[in-house]
Amino acid sequence: MARSKIKQKDYLTPLEWEVMNIIWKLGGKPTVRQVLNEGYPNREKAYTTIQTVMNNIVIKRFLKRKKTGLVNFYSPAVKREDMIVGETNTLVNKAFGGSFLALANYLIDSDTLSQDEIADLKRLIKQKEKDRK
Repeated sequence: MARSKIKQKDYLTPLEWEVMNIIWKLGGKPTVRQVLNEGYPNREKAYTTIQTVMNNIVIKRFLKRKKTGLVNFYSPAVKREDMIVGETNTLVNKAFGGSFLALANYLIDSDTLSQDEIADLKRLIKQKEKDRK
């Protein structure tokens, strides 16, 4: 399993994750307005809310901010994949004693997986076994 470059104490709130996912989707260096328009086309969130969230993410060092004229442009300081590894490792360590097998057992035993998802998991495991040979 890949080690995360993200420290366990660093985390994003659910709304910060939502905003980061919008930024990763947009690519480039979006402004607050672009994030707002992409993620909340019906104005479910206020401009100032998204601005505050993005500034908090900058403070946490997951976003970079560059001002050009009067406009702030934001870019991810961390790859999405690195964030996912960090969040997954944190969950596994906290809830499953560091065991990914315990997480897999939980998912299988919890009856939350559909038959299609189980078939996909089997396919992924077979592919991983082939790749490791």
